[in-house]
Amino acid sequence: MSAFPGTFAFDEYGRPFIILREQEKQKRITGTDAIKSHILAARQIASTLKTSLGPKGLDKIMVSGDGDVTVTNDGATIMKMMEVDHEIGKLMVQLSQSQDDEIGDGTTGVVVLAGALLEQAEGLIDRGIHPIRIADGFELAAQCAVKQLEAIAVPFPIDPQNKEPLVQIAMTTLGSKIVNKCHRQMAEMAVDAVLNVADIEKKDVNFELIKIETKVGGRMEDSVLVKGVVVDKTMSHAQMPKTLRDVKLAILTCPFEPPKPKTKHKLDVTSAEDYRALREYEQEKFVEMVKMVKDAGATLAICQWGFDDEANHLLLQHELPAVRWVGGPEIELIAIATGGRIVPRFEELTADKLGSAGLVREISFGTSKDKMLIIEECLNSKAVTILLRGGNAMITAEAKRSIHDALCVVRSLVKDSRIVYGGGASEISCSLAVAKQADQLSTLEQYAFRSFAVALESIPLALAENSGLHPIETLSELKSRQVAENCPNLGVDCMLTGDSDMKKHNVVESLHSKKQQILLATQLVKMILKIDDVRSKNQND
Repeated sequence: MSAFPGTFAFDEYGRPFIILREQEKQKRITGTDAIKSHILAARQIASTLKTSLGPKGLDKIMVSGDGDVTVTNDGATIMKMMEVDHEIGKLMVQLSQSQDDEIGDGTTGVVVLAGALLEQAEGLIDRGIHPIRIADGFELAAQCAVKQLEAIAVPFPIDPQNKEPLVQIAMTTLGSKIVNKCHRQMAEMAVDAVLNVADIEKKDVNFELIKIETKVGGRMEDSVLVKGVVVDKTMSHAQMPKTLRDVKLAILTCPFEPPKPKTKHKLDVTSAEDYRALREYEQEKFVEMVKMVKDAGATLAICQWGFDDEANHLLLQHELPAVRWVGGPEIELIAIATGGRIVPRFEELTADKLGSAGLVREISFGTSKDKMLIIEECLNSKAVTILLRGGNAMITAEAKRSIHDALCVVRSLVKDSRIVYGGGASEISCSLAVAKQADQLSTLEQYAFRSFAVALESIPLALAENSGLHPIETLSELKSRQVAENCPNLGVDCMLTGDSDMKKHNVVESLHSKKQQILLATQLVKMILKIDDVRSKNQND
């Protein structure tokens, strides 16, 4: 009862009545008005994203409260950065987020589809159909569309020896992004990265082994895939060697400093002798620590914490190169790549806990003092790092998002290698199947089915519009051709090549991603149609 916005009371005759809390301060919309207001909010958001769909989709500039500028056409990023106040708007943001978390691609399409479904629902409500009947109809229509997707899906061969088909698909994903001037190279990097860490038998890809580093300066073409780990750190002392071969790494999470008293006692140094003794003790401890690392056979120490200048000097004297302040995730990645163990105490360091790498080198960028360490030719070559370059921070950030999308697409193909054709081809095919099914229904749900079929067409329509084609003409031509030729791979020719066969253009989408888009959008729309009462605090309070 605590969630109830009021309290029960009884009058003198024992009749119950409810006293609503702060009734005059609350704003309330009910019934159809509530649904209409939700639909309006969702449509506004969908129309913002509509122009970012497809290879000719446009980018958006987002300026945050403190003036940071982001340029992107990644649906999930745009949604995350839009400051949405409306409660339904927030649900749309979560929708694109869930598509991003699950699949990593198709974040714009899922929002556009949800907006189109709600727009259709509004027309049905105006015709007097109950929202629950519409929601149920949409649910059935979504199942029908998913069935059609499975019927038109074709298997896609994944062969690590023949990467070309995968590269073509990654290129399609990157075609709508800012990196498309060198998107062949980016696509190859993404495919190589996934195939390096993928377990083809188990159909599994561990994304934790792929790290993406960005460095501003240089051209986008200078981006490289490093089969190893790139750490944004340098050797701790300027005079340590910059290149090491056949390295044994000691990976330490203990600081190179003398032990401190762990209790609350404090150490009083009252005379010069005491101070000298303390200094000698510290010196002795440092030498002992360095000796432990050397005795284990390490030729490079990687430390999660810092070490003071004295330790640094001693390391240089004992010819033990070291790297300090390496973050937690990076240390884990180095351990996985080099086959080493992370050691929490010097006493535990033994030769079998060392990692090994063929080459550790420091690279510098341009004329600046920017340097990075690259650990290559590792024992376990599964860990890879993609190093992205670009003219400014905005470009490298967008390149990072684009590469993430390409990685996700290749991963979903490794997991489930069935595909459907893109460019709106699969949506048109589903739309035709759902409309055909509607003719067999005699219940009210047939109206919902037809509306669902129309909503599915919003994706090819948006693609055609963004590409500068006549949307209605293009769509009707494609529909009639798909029916006449019984060919579900005819889609919108966004690149204006004069050929609508998506198979020839290599425009494909993973079946898993498409199914997820339709199901997620339908679930959200069902949920919105079931809300008929909104209470919120008045804005004036």
